[in-house]
Order: sequence, then C-alpha cells, then structure tokens
Amino acid sequence: MKSIRMFLAICLLAAGMGGTMSSWAADGKLPNLGEESSKAVVAKAALKKDAVCTGCHDESETAPILTLYQTKHGVRGDARTPTCQSCHGESDKHVKGDPKVKGRAAPDVLFKKGAYAQSGDKERSDQCLTCHKGEKRTNWDGGQHQNNGVACNSCHQVHKPADKVLSKKTQTEVCYTCHKEQRADNKKISHHPIEEGKVACSDCHNPHGSTGPKLLKKNTVVETCYQCHAEKRGPFLWEHQPATEDCANCHTPHGSNTTPLLKTRAPMLCDECHDGPHNSQAPYGAGLGGTQTTRVTQPSANANNASSSAAGRACMNCHVMVHGSNSPTGALLHR
Repeated sequence: MKSIRMFLAICLLAAGMGGTMSSWAADGKLPNLGEESSKAVVAKAALKKDAVCTGCHDESETAPILTLYQTKHGVRGDARTPTCQSCHGESDKHVKGDPKVKGRAAPDVLFKKGAYAQSGDKERSDQCLTCHKGEKRTNWDGGQHQNNGVACNSCHQVHKPADKVLSKKTQTEVCYTCHKEQRADNKKISHHPIEEGKVACSDCHNPHGSTGPKLLKKNTVVETCYQCHAEKRGPFLWEHQPATEDCANCHTPHGSNTTPLLKTRAPMLCDECHDGPHNSQAPYGAGLGGTQTTRVTQPSANANNASSSAAGRACMNCHVMVHGSNSPTGALLHR
C-alpha cells in the first residue's frame, strides 16, 4: 500500500514539474538558477584582484580613484568588465618592490603624469583598444589624432562617473582644449548650435579616425553636411557646381560673422567665381551709363549708382536657389 502511495506521489510531482516547465517553455525563458550565484563569484574574484591596488589607492588619493565603480568599467558582476590590472598591467614590481629601483617602481602602464613618468601615447591607447576595437575606431591607426600623439585618456576620463566628451553639452570643452580656432569661430554671430548643446563635434567628425578629410564621419564634406541639410542634396536640373563639390567653398562650418555661415558677403562672395560680365540684358552697373559689359562689384558712394546686384540680398535678389534649381530659365539665358 505504501509503495502505491509513493508511486502516486511521484507521478503527481512529475506532473507538477512538467506543467511548470511547460509554462517556462511557453514564455520562451528557462530559469538559470546559477546566474545570480555566478555573478557573485565573478564580482568577488574581481574585487579581490582590485584590492591589490585599492588597498593603497583609496579615497585619500588626490585624484578620485574609487569613483571608477560608478562607471561601466566598475560593474564587477559583469565578467567583461576590466580590473585595475587589465588597464595598468599586473605591475608586480610596483606592488612587491624591485631591488634594482630606489623606492617603489612605477606601474607597468601609467596614464597620467605624477610621481612617475607617463607611458607613451601608443602604449596607453593600446590598452584601451584591447577591448574598444572595431566599428568607429577602425581607422584610429594612422589617423590625425594618433599621428599627433593623442591617446584615449587625452580626451576620456575613465575614473569619473561623467565623462565630459560623451555628453553633447560638455564635449566641446574637451575639443576646445586643442582646437582653439574653432572655439573662436563658434562665438561668432552665425554658427551651428554647438554652444547651445544641440550639435556636438562628433556629429560631423569621428575623432577616432576617418577615411574622409578633417576626420569627417563621411568621405566628403558635402556627404557630411547632407546628413542634416538633406534639402540641399537635390537632384536639381541646374546644379550650382561649387555647392555640389564642397560646401566649404562658400561656408565656414564652425562659425562666421556673415549669415548663414558664409565666408564673406555677396556680391563679393559670388564674384570670387563669377568674375566676368553679367549676362542680363540690363546694364550691370545701373545709373553709370555703362554698357552690358560694364561690371560694378561693389556699391558706389553715390546712392544713385547702386547696382541691383549690390543692394538688399545682392545676387540672391534674383538667384534665390543658390544650391540648385529646377527652373528651366537658365537654358534660355545661356542661348
């Protein structure tokens, strides 16, 4: 009788477990009973390894050290997260001492100047690129920043919870440390909304390397500009050649005192290329008694001599669509 009862109990237990497993399978999730315990083991092992460094480098340091644990690099429950030694090297001689060195030997890799000499820029960058490789950093080697001795920690602050270069509002503070000319341009009347925190340097440039000029994200200037200014892309029946070649032929992207980001005012800007006689039927310099080939590029001191090309919006009084147009009138004018 007891054996029958035991058999029925086992059957009921199996049926119950089968129902539970069915519900887990229906949800598409199976329980990982050892997940939490494995994370705890990983965290404990990582903290034990960190303790070799944090035993001395604690909250008493002049520069914040332990704030690393408030960043993604300090998530010790994640097996992918580096330890102190992952970046600074095992540094056995620094920890245990070196009889050949007076005092305490330097760590294997040192990112900042201090009591010890800073490691070379390539050595510092290589430590970061061990994990942060590929994608946006594919072209780091041979890039302008790498060639000029810039290392990852020249811009990034790993131990701080908020890395300035990763935020649009504070990124320019880091870039302006070296790019002072661009800082001055962005203070001018006409500028991209960088100071307002709506646009950041990395929206146009890839500081980790690029196949385009000036570390641009795209291969050309116009491709980069078209990311936002798509309406200027066209296609148009009558294209303005300088606009399709390079936006910087007319515009200064970081800032100008001529709206909108123009290098200089019209008609002087237009005259840089259009330096021949105007092809309209009216005299180019109205009021001067000139012929069709008479050309006046700047307004005269006499108001009666002001040319229509130098008044109001200058050339744009007639040529409104300076980036390109679908109007067929251009063909008629050039017959």
